[in-house]
Amino acid sequence: MHPSTVTGWFSDFAKRADLPKGVSIHSLRHTNATLLIAAGTNIRTVSARLGHAQTSTTTDIYAHAIQSADAAAAQAIGSIVHRKGQRKAE
Repeated sequence: MHPSTVTGWFSDFAKRADLPKGVSIHSLRHTNATLLIAAGTNIRTVSARLGHAQTSTTTDIYAHAIQSADAAAAQAIGSIVHRKGQRKAE
């Protein structure tokens, strides 16, 4: 099967489903990876699902999502430390 066949099928589906212009198989792949990273999925797992031979490929492409996930992780640990500090003060 030629890749353009699948792309054509998806384009037809997207039109029938009234999806916004620009939604493509590639954009769904990108969204999938971004959401997995944002949810805290291990980067090796995300890389494997995308078929990347090296995790560095994934980290290079999805650096924006990794930075957001890192900021969320820092905020989460800050909240935990803050709560524990409040308990000791009481």
